[in-house]
Amino acid sequence: MEFETIIGLEIHAQLSTKTKIFCGCKNAFGGAPNSQTCPVCLGLPGALPVLNKTAVEYAVRMGLATNAVINKSNQFARKNYFYPDLPKNYQTSQFDLPIVGRGHIEIEVGGQTKSIGITRIHLEEDAGKLIHDEREPLSYIDLNRTGTPLVEIVSEPDMRSPAEACAYLKKIHAILRYLDICDGNMQEGSFRCDANISLRSLGTTELGIRTELKNMNSFKHVQNALEYEVRRQRDLLLDGEKVIQETLLWNPEKNRTESMRGKEDAHDYRYFPCPDLVMVEISAEWIEEIRASLPELPDARRTRFISQYGLPLDDATLLTSERELADYFEAAVAAGAAAKKAANWIMTELLRELKGESIAACRMRPEQLAGLVNLVEAGTISGKIGKTVFLDMLATGDEAQAVVARKNLAQVSDSGELLAMVQEIVAANQSQAEDFRAGKTKLMGYFVGQLMQKTKGQANPKLANELFSQVLAGK
Repeated sequence: MEFETIIGLEIHAQLSTKTKIFCGCKNAFGGAPNSQTCPVCLGLPGALPVLNKTAVEYAVRMGLATNAVINKSNQFARKNYFYPDLPKNYQTSQFDLPIVGRGHIEIEVGGQTKSIGITRIHLEEDAGKLIHDEREPLSYIDLNRTGTPLVEIVSEPDMRSPAEACAYLKKIHAILRYLDICDGNMQEGSFRCDANISLRSLGTTELGIRTELKNMNSFKHVQNALEYEVRRQRDLLLDGEKVIQETLLWNPEKNRTESMRGKEDAHDYRYFPCPDLVMVEISAEWIEEIRASLPELPDARRTRFISQYGLPLDDATLLTSERELADYFEAAVAAGAAAKKAANWIMTELLRELKGESIAACRMRPEQLAGLVNLVEAGTISGKIGKTVFLDMLATGDEAQAVVARKNLAQVSDSGELLAMVQEIVAANQSQAEDFRAGKTKLMGYFVGQLMQKTKGQANPKLANELFSQVLAGK
């Protein structure tokens, strides 16, 4: 029996506003526990919320960027549940009247483009955080995060593989970062994902029993957790057992999902309109003003990189995957580096050394990278020596020319100086020279290698090949 995988994602993104969604408390990560709270976010009696206009603007920006409908009239509701990190015993969210309606984005997987529907995007407040003592059976509550503004982005169940889900997640992450409305830090919890997944027999239309996956704080964890859950559900169905509707946690240490609780449905939360907040009315004029302020988004920027800089599709896709990476590339080109050469250095040397960290962590400014690229292109240093200079620049922050001068790495391009060494090498390797003249042209690499040893890698490779060709031909 063959099965089809059905995946839908619920993404929670913390908005990068200065203050929380319903009060004036600072919206920042890392403060001392419970130091960024007030009567409103603590849910004290008589405290009334006031909606943060910037949070509304950010939600509209996300809706416009995902080709979605903006609901000019929307409403906040109370989502009722009891948990220690929720001081009011309800979460102020949106239910039947969200700020953003249906939309879609496009993803690419395996060379194929696919449209993924977005059901809704709504605003809500975040809950607090439980901190568990590792030595004693105690838990502490930090309510600094309580009231942080979130957008929840709910997809249609349009994804058919973990790879598609991961591509969708990365695209949403990139759009949020391009819009500059969320820092996207998964380790700090400002970008979180829950996945609903089920399997059904091929050819059927009825959805199977779904499970919800939580606790996935990296793209890799999302893909691994979904792949594991596909296998687990498939094994159950093949054995004639039923999948239980439940919420599962991903355990990255054991590489498996673990049961957390039964899966809730909407009626379990007893939603009703929040009596402390009026309807939110958004004018058409404000929507158009926000639309006009949108930046160039990832897909449009990728298309421009291909047409403006002549980059291959794969290069343009990688370079525009993060706003900061695309900005870095364009700054290097603006500083005088050839586009394709700058792209190659960024995609190979720079990203390898960053080891997954954001380009923002790089000590080398794009103007410095341009200087290095130009030294290699001018023949001042070879590409091989350029890599040595590159690593020094990353470590010290020095300019390329300063590193070359300090380490005396300038390429030897004096034809007279190199010719004498070339003649000496050929004279000392007569057997190889005769073989070369007999047609074994691959020996050119041997001769050039001898010269590189003699010059400690600083001989101009192009000039070396020309001189060896002349001497070996008897010219």
